[in-house]
Amino acid sequence: MQPTVSYSLVQRVVGAFAACAALAATSGCTVPVDAVTGISVTDDGHLVGVMMVCGHHIDGATLHGAGADDDSEVTVGSWDAARPLKAGLATWTLDAPAAGWTATTSLKPLTARTTYTLYGWTEDNSWSSSGVTFTLTDRDRLTPGTVRYGGEESAITVPVEEFKARACEDG
Repeated sequence: MQPTVSYSLVQRVVGAFAACAALAATSGCTVPVDAVTGISVTDDGHLVGVMMVCGHHIDGATLHGAGADDDSEVTVGSWDAARPLKAGLATWTLDAPAAGWTATTSLKPLTARTTYTLYGWTEDNSWSSSGVTFTLTDRDRLTPGTVRYGGEESAITVPVEEFKARACEDG
């Protein structure tokens, strides 16, 4: 007895395969996330970038801003780490020179009604960090020793030690 396969079954299998191939080809590839970005402030009110690298490395960070009436994002600041950041906590001031960091785009003045996102990246796009979104109001609510970062469902503010302990689990 010879097995028979209906032509409609072959069409459905080929169609499903083609649909999966098209979906895979057109779906955006994202850079894997292996770090968590947050912000804090110094005792004298300077904005601080905070990065918890979970296992691989991060080469730098960028701050984008988008106004309430504008769909486009603009780079507000960008920093290169002197050496790739390895697993652990890294901090740097965003508006002043910081040891181990070079501002490739100096921080522009932050404005009201703008939403900012700070995130980390690698030069070869092998890894990235989750970003933290904030406004000037969010920044003004921060106190030294606390970090705002994107939690599981929304941004949260926690003490630095809690950020170090939980960020990689939450990210």
